[in-house]
Amino acid sequence: MGTLAFDADDRWNAFVTICRNAEHGDGPLAGVPVAVKDNISTAGIQTTCGSAILEGYLPPYDAHAVSLLKAAGAAIVGKTNMDEFGMGTTTESSAFGPTTNPVNVAHVPGGSSGGSAAAVASGMVPMALGTDTGGSIRCPAAFCGIVGLKPTYGRVSRYGLIAYANSLEGIGPMAGNVTDVSRLFSVIAGKDPRDATSIDRPYTHTPSSEIRGMRIGVPAEFFGEGVDDSVAETVRTAIGDLEGLGAEIVECSMPSMKYALAAYYVTCTSEASSNLARFDGIRYGPGNESKRSWHDAYQEHRRERFGAEVRRRIMLGTFALSAGYYGKYYSKAQAARTNVREDFARLFRDVDVIAGPTMPTTAFALGEKTDPLSMYLADILTVPANLAGVPAISVPCGDVGGLPVGLQIIGRHCEEERIVDTAFAYEGVRK
Repeated sequence: MGTLAFDADDRWNAFVTICRNAEHGDGPLAGVPVAVKDNISTAGIQTTCGSAILEGYLPPYDAHAVSLLKAAGAAIVGKTNMDEFGMGTTTESSAFGPTTNPVNVAHVPGGSSGGSAAAVASGMVPMALGTDTGGSIRCPAAFCGIVGLKPTYGRVSRYGLIAYANSLEGIGPMAGNVTDVSRLFSVIAGKDPRDATSIDRPYTHTPSSEIRGMRIGVPAEFFGEGVDDSVAETVRTAIGDLEGLGAEIVECSMPSMKYALAAYYVTCTSEASSNLARFDGIRYGPGNESKRSWHDAYQEHRRERFGAEVRRRIMLGTFALSAGYYGKYYSKAQAARTNVREDFARLFRDVDVIAGPTMPTTAFALGEKTDPLSMYLADILTVPANLAGVPAISVPCGDVGGLPVGLQIIGRHCEEERIVDTAFAYEGVRK
């Protein structure tokens, strides 16, 4: 037991809340400073989801993953900045200002776990928790040059994660190398009776670089329209390095990719329209002092304290679920989601993992993406894993124009061990 003095200089606005004196215990992470994304509940520490509507909210309990961190001896040193309620790809939509990329401060760190990625990439902390709904761990990991793992859906309890899109999101580890990601994952994985979707599948794996004979699928769609040529070339070179280690490269196709992005956005906005209904100025965060009627006061509070992107997604989701349009949008999105799952199942009958770029480009310049649609298109390579619930990891594989590029490796359900080994083997070659 002890207290860690955390005196990091946060020049990147990576944190919303910093705990300068963090208590820690004994265990495998004894005294290790760990940052936690600000949509994961921490007892007595402000948890805002990057939104003004939750400013000042102090949860009365810890999320299950945070409880496990404390039991392992970790020191929770603060809550990291994020796109409001996880809705974004740049960490520019936070009510507490944008986070900048430690590699180049003129660029974004990626989102929505950009604060966690910046905290690790800058060296403020060795590891952090993020959440991934459509790529929110892997995108900032790729943009900041660190490692990020999106676990199998349910392998980490979502108890205490403030819901945005329940059927897609999950908590996962971020760190500067594969070994630390594996180490952090071993602490937070496992069954939690308070989350009915959690899986009784602990993780006790030690990364191995032996991948000889592994079959790696490379879908053509991962190098298709919209993927920067230099990024594609860098990732192809990385996949060639894996082949040099004895893996077999299998060119393949994933036709459902063309529908994945639309299916993802209809699904996540529909779930957000329901989940965010609870934030009304009565139950959480700052109170509503309006003298107007209850209904008008409710509208006024949400209009003033939700950001533009959150309001946009609530309206899109409400529309998709409305009478007369449910069958036209939501039900078709679920059919497309089934196609994505079936495509993964078909591919995994022939290959052990799938590899491709994490993001189609390197990190955007701050303020570059002003059109919501172009922002949504940036998620095209990460959302399929969330729709199918399969695990995926992003590991740095080079740079283009001085900005990092991520290699994404996707595996079968509950086979995090295999994608961790692949990433570890590649990391060893790159060093």
